[in-house]
Amino acid sequence: MFIKTIVKTDQKTHKRYEYHRLCEGYRIGGKVRHRSIISLGLLEGIKTREEKKLLADRIESLVKGERSLFADDIPAIIEKYARAAYKRIVDEKLMDVSTSLKAGKTETVPDYQEVDLNSMNHDEARELGAEWMVHQTLNQLGVSSLLQEQCGFDQKQANTAMMHLISRAVYPASEHKTAEWIIRSSAVAELCSIETAKVSRHKLYAISKQLYQHKDKLEKHLSSKTNGLFDLQDKIIFYDLTNTYFEGRKVNSKIAAYGRSKEKRSDAKIVSMAAVINAEGFLKYSKIYQGNIADNETLETTIQDLSERTSEAAGKPFIVMDAAFATKENLKMLREKEYKYICVSRIRLKDYKSVKPGRPKTVVLDNRDNPIELEIVKTPDDPDTFLYVHSQKKALKEASMDEHFSRAYEQDLGQIKEALHKKKGTKRLDKVWQRIGRLKERYPSANKHYNIEVVPDEKNINARDVTWHKNAVKQKSGEGVYFVQTNLSEKNETDLWTIYNTLTEIEATFRILKTDLSLRPVFHQKDEATEAHLFLGLLAYQLVATIRYQLKVSGIHYDWRNIVRYMNTQKLIVTTIKAKDGKLIRIKKSSARRPEVKEIYDALKYKYQPYVMKKSVVPET
Repeated sequence: MFIKTIVKTDQKTHKRYEYHRLCEGYRIGGKVRHRSIISLGLLEGIKTREEKKLLADRIESLVKGERSLFADDIPAIIEKYARAAYKRIVDEKLMDVSTSLKAGKTETVPDYQEVDLNSMNHDEARELGAEWMVHQTLNQLGVSSLLQEQCGFDQKQANTAMMHLISRAVYPASEHKTAEWIIRSSAVAELCSIETAKVSRHKLYAISKQLYQHKDKLEKHLSSKTNGLFDLQDKIIFYDLTNTYFEGRKVNSKIAAYGRSKEKRSDAKIVSMAAVINAEGFLKYSKIYQGNIADNETLETTIQDLSERTSEAAGKPFIVMDAAFATKENLKMLREKEYKYICVSRIRLKDYKSVKPGRPKTVVLDNRDNPIELEIVKTPDDPDTFLYVHSQKKALKEASMDEHFSRAYEQDLGQIKEALHKKKGTKRLDKVWQRIGRLKERYPSANKHYNIEVVPDEKNINARDVTWHKNAVKQKSGEGVYFVQTNLSEKNETDLWTIYNTLTEIEATFRILKTDLSLRPVFHQKDEATEAHLFLGLLAYQLVATIRYQLKVSGIHYDWRNIVRYMNTQKLIVTTIKAKDGKLIRIKKSSARRPEVKEIYDALKYKYQPYVMKKSVVPET
């Protein structure tokens, strides 16, 4: 709702008067129109635009039956006009009005109309469920208040930021596609009090950059807020580094560089991103690095900033990381800073002894019920404790990979042999050996098991035949074995294994970021836009993590795509129908909730819908 000002001039006195009407917007045939609800007259005593907006908001809250937390702060004159307008709307049945609030639920008075059923038409259907769920998560985390109170956003900017964050979580896409989705398909703009017609990709670009300017405040707030909401202490954190690739040349970029792409895109420049995640899956800290930085070079910089992002209640957190970061220098640095850690060892131990000799190895089952043997061992060359891990399944997988490479190796040797008997095939002796040399480089693990012979012709110029023989392969004693390294004094194999296995949480984090939230590839050409794009994805991830954590506590383990798919079944429907008196009744209401949607709302303790129903009567067009 909004208040429209109409200026009129008295023809006799030529004095100018300002009359006011309470209006609302509606859409017919893709066009936005306004309708007058009631005339408010001169509104004496109310002059400023802010006062008029406050009056419109107060009338709308009365119509919706919402309790205002700040009712005591509303000026008496505004409350007087709002109550008078509300009474007229109820008495004249101009809108579908909530008349009472009992136990948090709205009740409406019966409204019987004589209508022409043949004239019923569903003008609009927009996605509502996922947007409304994420909107309530943002409110739960206090994001809008933070943006306005600490980041200097005005109400409109905060609403735009909320809209963009919801969009990135629900419909991750480029700003251009996101703007189209908001305009054509989603109810997110209405939820955030943004006029759909004014949404553009340029405003989304701008708000992303504005959010990135307050990266530290937002990360610290969300880290602290999730700890407080769910009583978390960050006893265990995970550190990892990932990268995403660019589409485009990125000629003048300072952060885009060629490096080892984890998506195997060696043809594209990449950017690296470090993330610290706690055991419950919430982001504590992030940092963007140049694409060609080595994994082991990022840990110390992150550790220096880590204490501000984690709870101090349980002391310094326990760090879990992958082998890429477990260099001697990094482990020494962590010990000097008195951090406890656990990681996959970068070395295969040979000289080691069991801490409890003579005792059988501990056997546990992985998440697929495959047996794994565990034993705590020590080596005289290192002060750390090591967990010996032997997985028969991993051994079979390694053997299967060796067999796969052997088959591929022999297949390529067969192609070299066949070429000797083809019209334009490679036959020259030196060229054949070159092909075999390249083959050896491609399959180094398979090549060492083969003896290859090239038979020359009588002139010793061309090759007449290629033969090979595979030597007997002895089973490797270390197949399926690796070591987990830690400076903990823990002597229980099962506890160490449980702690290490929580590393899968950070793997799930990056999977959600890259796949569900479309963090790859990056199409932006300027570094500022790239950093803002990546940070927006991280903020959206915090919303996803907040929702999924609460659902998992309630025993609901849907992945994010399924959650969105279920919630998207709840639509916002606009229906028009012609009344007997010739006027057009326009009803806006959400569709019925499917069982899965209700289950999710109940687990989150969220409201089912933003309002019960909106009804308006407009002149027939």
